[in-house]
Amino acid sequence: MSTQTRPHPPSVELVLAAVRARVGDGRSHGALVDVARTVVAAERDRLLAGAEPRNVAALADDVAARLDDLGGRDYALAPTINATGVIVHTNLGRAPWPQAAIEAAEAAARDYLLLELDRDSGRRGTRFRAAEEHLVALTGAQDALVTNNNAAAVALAVGLAGRGGGVVVGRGELVEIGGGVRIPEIIRRAGAKLIEVGTTNRTRADDYEPPLAEGRARFVLRVHPSNFRQTGFTETPEPQALADLAHGHGAIVVDDLGSGALLPTERYGLAHEPMPSERLAAGADVVTFSGDKLVGGPQAGLVVGRADLIARIRRDPLARAMRPDKVTLAAVAATLGLYRAGRAEAEIPVWRMIAVERDALEERAETLAARLAVAGADLIDVVPTEATVGGGSLPGEVLPSFGLALRRGSAARTLAALRRGSPAVVARIEGGRVVLDLRTVDPGRDEELEAAIRAAVGVAGPP
Repeated sequence: MSTQTRPHPPSVELVLAAVRARVGDGRSHGALVDVARTVVAAERDRLLAGAEPRNVAALADDVAARLDDLGGRDYALAPTINATGVIVHTNLGRAPWPQAAIEAAEAAARDYLLLELDRDSGRRGTRFRAAEEHLVALTGAQDALVTNNNAAAVALAVGLAGRGGGVVVGRGELVEIGGGVRIPEIIRRAGAKLIEVGTTNRTRADDYEPPLAEGRARFVLRVHPSNFRQTGFTETPEPQALADLAHGHGAIVVDDLGSGALLPTERYGLAHEPMPSERLAAGADVVTFSGDKLVGGPQAGLVVGRADLIARIRRDPLARAMRPDKVTLAAVAATLGLYRAGRAEAEIPVWRMIAVERDALEERAETLAARLAVAGADLIDVVPTEATVGGGSLPGEVLPSFGLALRRGSAARTLAALRRGSPAVVARIEGGRVVLDLRTVDPGRDEELEAAIRAAVGVAGPP
């Protein structure tokens, strides 16, 4: 087709006139113009590619639909079923929140609330402190503070060393805590001076003595290796011994637990994860840990410890830049409240997934496999699997689990089909088969998972 005879799309003005008749007066003129221009430009590209022209009414319908999509679910994150067996999955948003936290966050987002206003006096008061009061009760700390993530908590705690102050860290603890955030960089950005002691695999309390005795440091940072494991010829100082040494020289001890745990992990057949209350009892002045991961709530950094030190952290100018908003505070408080109420294992998804019995997972797998076999998807096996906590928590630890293995067609294509479905299902490939681990799938979503498997392997649902 020549340039002279090539059709042109209707003008933006014509499309706008048709759109206004459809959407009424509730849309701003700027939004209508922007989307109309996008649709007309797309129509021009279609015509250049040889497509049949659309009339003004069809283009107006396209504009109206796009406007609806912009304010709707199409721009939300895709709901996903996690069948990987990784409980705290960073790429999938860590783990679901407990229902109590979801409801608290929704309530905080919907209404005004007395965030920093004293009910009795009507004047500005202390910022909402329910979460911090829960932390004090759960850990035995004198005071607590909530930040927007644990990296922020560590950065604020290191600020206690002061500009140019020496921070002593064992070489085996100079770790990267995720997203390229490294302990040496946090110390440098805080304006403090890093003093390394010991070796990568062996560090003793005595190694900390020289910089403390010589006055080169008044701050000791311990970093729990929550996202990796050292084995073999290794040694680290006992927390109490190191705290006694540091305090003997007037130094502050900050203990970063990373993941953090408020329930004893060994109860579930896992290695013991240090608890904040234990480290405070062993002499740490300040302990930092995550509000998500093993705590099981929204992303947050939790700081507990001595009241005078928490007060200093709270006064740090950076503390305002690192504080969470009302929605996060409400959700953190609701999550921590479940621990105090003795309902964490039953109502916090992370702990429900950790605690579920292997036999219950096998029973679910058998039921799903039987239903799928009736529907015609007979190339499915019930298989034992191994799940992990993930998210930089309890490295190397596994939980015995059960799931389904799909033997139909290409594993890579089936995995992609599951991922592209609605809801998306994320699984893994083992031994050339797609494996779906049920430990990380909420039982309430088994019917959705069944439908997603049918769609991915091309099997019709029940009549």
